[in-house]
Amino acid sequence: MSKIVLFVSVHPDDESFGCGGTILKHKNKGDSINWLNLTARTKDHPGGFNEERYQKRVALTRRIADSYGFERFHNLELQTGLLDTYSLFELVNRIDSVISEVEPEIIYLPNRSDVHTDHRIGFTAVYSTTKSFRKPYIKQILMYETLSETEFAPAVPESMFTPNTYVDITDYMARKLEIVRMYDTELMPAPMPRSEYAIKSLAGYRGSRIGVRYAEAFQSIYRVL
Repeated sequence: MSKIVLFVSVHPDDESFGCGGTILKHKNKGDSINWLNLTARTKDHPGGFNEERYQKRVALTRRIADSYGFERFHNLELQTGLLDTYSLFELVNRIDSVISEVEPEIIYLPNRSDVHTDHRIGFTAVYSTTKSFRKPYIKQILMYETLSETEFAPAVPESMFTPNTYVDITDYMARKLEIVRMYDTELMPAPMPRSEYAIKSLAGYRGSRIGVRYAEAFQSIYRVL
């Protein structure tokens, strides 16, 4: 039976670096895949894009959505790097309206302890909308790791990303990398965290945990059996 799945990114590219292979796998299985992105570097952003760069970024994000074949794409276009300037009330309400429309069974969202403030605030806002007595259709919530954000969190127990769910993406790794390359301004040279080298190395390491060539790892924080 197909499932309705919602992938949440704080910044466009989180979804591809963090769980691009899993998105493709859900799509191939016939699941309804949906994307909620929280922030964007808009024309009004301090030091933001001019009209031309803004429109190019909008077009790129749309191409990414089309490449995955998302059924719905919601882009809230909150200010990148400035989620702490919004009230939590506003964030929760805007996110809640999307989740209530999509009614996902499975939600993927960034790790709660990522070093980027936007990621931590985004996680808090999303997770606070998922109470089971209000949204009984949600059956599983998983956090994903984002290179350059998750591994740079403080090395203390409460900030650890502890994977307990693995997805074999061997058949989807090449396509994941093709989509990641579309974010050309975000890619870094090897051996930096956002390089193809690092992406493949992490996927290879996670794959070794379950005896496959490439995998993506998640921390499941809620599941109804």
